[in-house]
Amino acid sequence: MKGLQRSHHCGELRASDVGKEVTLTGWVNKNRDLGGLHFIDLRDKYGLTQLSFSDFKEDISILKSCHLESVIKVKGKVQARPEEALNKNMNTGEVEVSVESLELLSESDVNSIPFLPFGATEATEDNKLKYRYLDLRTHKLQNMLKLRSETTLKVRQTLHSEDFVEVETPILYKSTPEGARDYIVPSRVHPGSVYALPQSPQTLKQLLMIGGTDKYFQIAKCFRDEDLRADRQPEFTQIDIEVSFATEEYIKNLVTKMLKNLFPLKDDFEIPVMSYDVAMRDYGCDKPDVRFGLKHHIVSDIFKDTDFGVFKSALESGGMIKSIFVPAKMGTFSRKILDGFVNVVKPFGGKGVAFFKVENDQAVGGISKFVSAENLNDLYSKVEKREDGTWLFFADSEDIVHASADALRRHLGVELDLIGDGYEFLWVNDFPLFEYDDGRYYACHHPFTMVKEEQIDQYFSGDVSSPNAELKSLKAQAYDLVCNGYEIGGGSIRIHNGKVQERMFEILGMSEEEVKHQFGFFVEALKYGTPPHGGLAFGLDRLTMILAGTDNIRDVIAFPKTTTASDMMAGAPSVPAMEQFEELHIKPVK
Repeated sequence: MKGLQRSHHCGELRASDVGKEVTLTGWVNKNRDLGGLHFIDLRDKYGLTQLSFSDFKEDISILKSCHLESVIKVKGKVQARPEEALNKNMNTGEVEVSVESLELLSESDVNSIPFLPFGATEATEDNKLKYRYLDLRTHKLQNMLKLRSETTLKVRQTLHSEDFVEVETPILYKSTPEGARDYIVPSRVHPGSVYALPQSPQTLKQLLMIGGTDKYFQIAKCFRDEDLRADRQPEFTQIDIEVSFATEEYIKNLVTKMLKNLFPLKDDFEIPVMSYDVAMRDYGCDKPDVRFGLKHHIVSDIFKDTDFGVFKSALESGGMIKSIFVPAKMGTFSRKILDGFVNVVKPFGGKGVAFFKVENDQAVGGISKFVSAENLNDLYSKVEKREDGTWLFFADSEDIVHASADALRRHLGVELDLIGDGYEFLWVNDFPLFEYDDGRYYACHHPFTMVKEEQIDQYFSGDVSSPNAELKSLKAQAYDLVCNGYEIGGGSIRIHNGKVQERMFEILGMSEEEVKHQFGFFVEALKYGTPPHGGLAFGLDRLTMILAGTDNIRDVIAFPKTTTASDMMAGAPSVPAMEQFEELHIKPVK
């Protein structure tokens, strides 16, 4: 298409282009003066081209201003490099451009530039974030942006092929409970009132189903004011999907089609299914990485009569004991390494990792004096093969045991090099519908998730005031998609019956006034004919992160926040002017 200032990009020219008159633009990547012979390596996002100046018709002194990272525009003729100057490491290594004219479009202040994107010294992470526009010049981040763009395009193509309609929903919306804190925006024209930035378009996409949209999707910007991790950001993008008259089977088939378009998968690819209870039993989390073994084993019964104080105390307080067996052929551990496992589990509430080893079929070291021959036989009944190795133990409350064992298993997967290449997908379903805490029930997902149809009677009859009521055993029609130990998507079949929705709010302890205030518009909409519907949302950032093979979600976001939800480049968040506070009728807290 005509209109660009260049005729070719810097990764394009080949031997077949020799003799052509070309115009190139880009950044000065390298500038060399070899005793009067001048060369510049010109760079753009596509690659490098060497420039020579033996035929330069202008004042050669201009090259003194062409500092590294300056932007220039050159015109010249493509010529073959001499045999001794060929560079097989460059796509354009057979040719160079003999420059006839040069225009310095933007001179770089090389004396104050914080770092060179292609310099010999690696910039610090803080500098990369503060000067993100410099780091974005690297091929790594440009490739990430391209991958993200291609991923979004493929998603749109898949959904359009199934007759989905892309609909934009509001960013300024109403605060509704979604499981995390809202970012709120004070209203100037409605003093004392606020908008909330959406944690997800949950009620809006359900209203679109009530409105007859049938199949909806959106590449939606969402916001959650929560503590950050390496794979989370305060603002994120999700592929939001909702379908009328959908079954769980339809949603899963749609996801399978989408994944085949995104990942290098076989034609007969199918996603295995695991229940939440099995995932917690075998892996201690609801997003297990199933690329390697080291399953957990619940061994509370084996040690119910133990004299080992840690185990005894955990069981007496209603906790549990879990174990991981590491065969010697998989890895062995020094005492220093074993003692260091406490640092792996400590962030998850763990106080330590008990152990003993088996050598020549005998328990030795660690807590071996508390392990009888019968205990050992019972332990080996849990694994496929009786062999030498190390038994690792976790004893505490159930939550701490699950989390600690999960953390150590993931740690061992990396340290013992057990994690293979490729992608292992998994559906996790049959989640609990409720959890009980602080004297009340909470929705494990969100308050619009449908209970299993076969449990609807228990749903209506369960005692809301009892922590051990039938309500605690109810399962949700919810499903999470896991890949390589990351949750990349999650959804559910929604409540479409007004009475079922009213009961949900009742179980959650919400008064009629609270329901009317927070969800009155939605509850009313359910009265006027609501199709059964369900949906799912993919985390686009996390999905791209997995496709890119990185473990840091910041790599796939053009302008990410830090782990303190700060933008180091722009200095956000910032303190507004007092005039803005006054316009919004709020006072700053010092």
